[in-house]
Amino acid sequence: MVSPRLTVRPSDLDACRVLEASGIHPLLARLWAARGVTHPDQTRLAWPSLLPPAGLTHSAHAAGVLADAIQAGRKLLIVADYDCDGATACAVGLRALSAMGADVDFLVPNRFETGYGLSPAVVELACRHRAGKPDIIITVDNGIASVDGVAAANAAGIGVVVTDHHLPGDTLPAALAIVNPNQPGCGFPSKNLAGVGVIFYMMLALRAELRRRGVYAPDGGPRLDALSDLVALGTVADVVKLDANNRLLVTQGLQRMRTGRLQPGLRALFAVAGREPRSANGFDLGFALGPRINAAGRLADMSLGIACLTTDDEAQALEMARELDNINRERRTIEAEMREQALAAMEEPNAAAGATVCVFDPGWHQGVVGLVASRLKEKFWRPTLAFAPAGDDEIRGSGRSIPDVHLRDALDLVSKRHPNLIRKFGGHAMAAGLTLGREDFAAFAPAFDAAVRELTGRDAFEPVIETDGSLESGYANADVAGMLQQQVWGAGFAAPLFLDEFVVRNQRLVGEKHLKLSLERGHQRFDAIWFGHDQSLPEHIQAAYRLEQNVWNGMVSVQLVIEHAG
Repeated sequence: MVSPRLTVRPSDLDACRVLEASGIHPLLARLWAARGVTHPDQTRLAWPSLLPPAGLTHSAHAAGVLADAIQAGRKLLIVADYDCDGATACAVGLRALSAMGADVDFLVPNRFETGYGLSPAVVELACRHRAGKPDIIITVDNGIASVDGVAAANAAGIGVVVTDHHLPGDTLPAALAIVNPNQPGCGFPSKNLAGVGVIFYMMLALRAELRRRGVYAPDGGPRLDALSDLVALGTVADVVKLDANNRLLVTQGLQRMRTGRLQPGLRALFAVAGREPRSANGFDLGFALGPRINAAGRLADMSLGIACLTTDDEAQALEMARELDNINRERRTIEAEMREQALAAMEEPNAAAGATVCVFDPGWHQGVVGLVASRLKEKFWRPTLAFAPAGDDEIRGSGRSIPDVHLRDALDLVSKRHPNLIRKFGGHAMAAGLTLGREDFAAFAPAFDAAVRELTGRDAFEPVIETDGSLESGYANADVAGMLQQQVWGAGFAAPLFLDEFVVRNQRLVGEKHLKLSLERGHQRFDAIWFGHDQSLPEHIQAAYRLEQNVWNGMVSVQLVIEHAG
């Protein structure tokens, strides 16, 4: 294990004063200012503050193409990705397009058969689709890299509208329209929309176009805000940066959930996860609902996840959610076994040397390698790639990175230095996927390590835990914990983590692996817990901790959740 360095986020006192003067709670003002919020407008998370769709390149043009197709009764087919962002994006597209009178169906590639995105093989499946050959394919959460797939669709007489948020390669596909905030020349202020955010914007643009054509009254058409629960789930599950616009989308989705107005599939997922929609927060979306949807794409077929999110039948939704829950349990078992094997492999001499971690096992499951990479990255704090067999002579890898290393750039550098080594790759700064020939793994691992060293000039990385410094003692209570839990925190907008000195008055193990503590600071006593930690602590500690509400027998008290102590 690598030991982290604790730092305190620099505070922006001017921004803090401006926020406080507008009536924001002093602690929230301090936390938000430290996360780059400089103006009260950035905290107004209601619909009127949403960035307008018109700024998204091609969205008006794409809306025209789709409006024409709907009015001409053409067949539309959504081609989705097989993760939670792709599934929620598909559900948003299906629900919105159906409500606007479109003849629409969906197809989701099987990650084990046709791989990621709109490939020529997926176009072939589209031509043989049960609903008939489509006139237009709409990609969600994929397509920006599908140059060959779009060419195959065009050759088959099918037009393609790409909606995606991934980074483009050197060549853009020859689509009818490309809606992606990250394409060259797009001036949309938020580059952080998830795939579900992009299709939601596309649907807003389409409704505006149908209003312009007089199909709907100037304020008529379907209520697209009814889909904000799906948008929130996909945005949080895809771990995109929660800038002000994404925080607005997630906040609106959570508010719908808390008032009980959520899709039957989401209600059912809350139920099987044993969580309560009335107090829904980002943690529920990222760690309870998201993994259950993702499990379908990892082990089976994402069609089940999409069906769960699009059914209006509560009983059917619950049945599907239970099935997703079972698949997720199976995923956990497989993952635990693979993780043990990976850790054992890392015990080998020289396995943990170098700036990166690269592991492959012929018995591993392709759908779960990304989770194994994530666990190893956390443990060794290095960019990590884990590979599993994919077909006869190929292996497919999934990678997770650390803030110091842009993973897609590192893979790009490998492909430039060794032109035929990587067969396919794509992704983001923090996560990416790639395909190699099985016999090329031995050559790839050192090439990847060299690329990371070249890009960063370093061969070791130190994890940093950023904290918000000391928590003012007057705020260390259950009410403030409740206020913090109501807010949206996540990627790029980290949940508050405080750093203080405590006296340990009492400590005991619960469940054999969690440390339950009674801590004292000044004249205040706190219950605290450190999950997954079984070593006892000295009498005086410095602890990085989160403030949470603990509800027991109807009584609400404050509990400190320890992240690190020494």
